[in-house]
Amino acid sequence: MQREETTTYLEMTDRSELIPAKRPSVEIEVKQAEIPSPELNRFFYTTIGGDWYWIDRVPWTYEQWMTYLTRPGHETWVAYVRGTPVGYFELEGESGDDIELAYFGILPQFVGQGIVAYVLTVAIQRAWEKNPSRVWVHTSSFDHPHALQNYRARGFRFVRKETCPKDLPDQPPGPWPGAMRPRDVPGSGNEIG
Repeated sequence: MQREETTTYLEMTDRSELIPAKRPSVEIEVKQAEIPSPELNRFFYTTIGGDWYWIDRVPWTYEQWMTYLTRPGHETWVAYVRGTPVGYFELEGESGDDIELAYFGILPQFVGQGIVAYVLTVAIQRAWEKNPSRVWVHTSSFDHPHALQNYRARGFRFVRKETCPKDLPDQPPGPWPGAMRPRDVPGSGNEIG
């Protein structure tokens, strides 16, 4: 089915624009995944993005993922709570260039604990460590309904919007067929809407 997608672009042009979030009450560690691993990135892409129509890379082969992950300037970082991976972010761009926060997400059962804002803060801080002229991000109207609000809360400013048609399935594919996610369970407190 064809639907209209609006992509919103945001940026920071100085590290002082970051509005840091406080550390959550849960014990959290954010570490760089220094060894490129298509399995790891595909896991986060489908597990987090499956609810939000992240489908463009689902058909990628192992070789396509490896080529993507080994490009100069690409970094993958993983957030852990008590040894469990709970989310990730990917940065694109080499030192001195513009740095893009290319992918960012937290697994649904860990949303609502202050983890999203904190890991986003860590992602932006790491981007600024690469001494860019700007840090930027884009979000789709098909992303989590709070994505834009979260980026703005950390200090990103609006740059522009683009709207174009996109072919999408009737429903987001989820992480696997028939997955019942915490966000889907009535009364869990994790419903989106």
